Amino acid sequence: MQKIQVQTTVEIYDSYESFTDDEKKLFSLARQACHSAYAPYSQFQVGAAVWLADGQMFIGNNQENAAYPSGLCAERVALFYASALNPKTPIKAIAVTVNYEAAPDFDEIISPCGSCRQAIVEYEYKFKQAIVIYMLGKNEKVYLVRSMNSLLPFFFSGDVLSSFQNH
Repeated sequence: MQKIQVQTTVEIYDSYESFTDDEKKLFSLARQACHSAYAPYSQFQVGAAVWLADGQMFIGNNQENAAYPSGLCAERVALFYASALNPKTPIKAIAVTVNYEAAPDFDEIISPCGSCRQAIVEYEYKFKQAIVIYMLGKNEKVYLVRSMNSLLPFFFSGDVLSSFQNH
């Protein structure tokens, strides 16, 4: 038997002090976006903001549906919106947060779900570059990973599919 050990590095910041003005703007957009999420069933309001390589920023928030699988997470709304308008522009970073005001006792940082992780990996694959993921907590706490590979180490990529084509 062999074993593979997977390690992840998460940078933890207790304040926005060391972040650039552009990063702070991204954080603010994600925080604002969660307040207009459509979450009548779960009350779990999530906001995301995507930062493109050319400096543009786009927001998204979760959109629920009574048939739960029909909704869409904030991260994918933001990613797909940015990509629909700018299909050739690489994504530099994404920030995600929840409406902490809706649950004052909740103090954990949330991370993208599995479907969102796979969607982010697809854009890393498409542009052949890492996307920084900022997970914003209560107050100014931030968890940062430098690539989705840190959160989804055994991701599924187009390389797998291309191995099976035309054989």
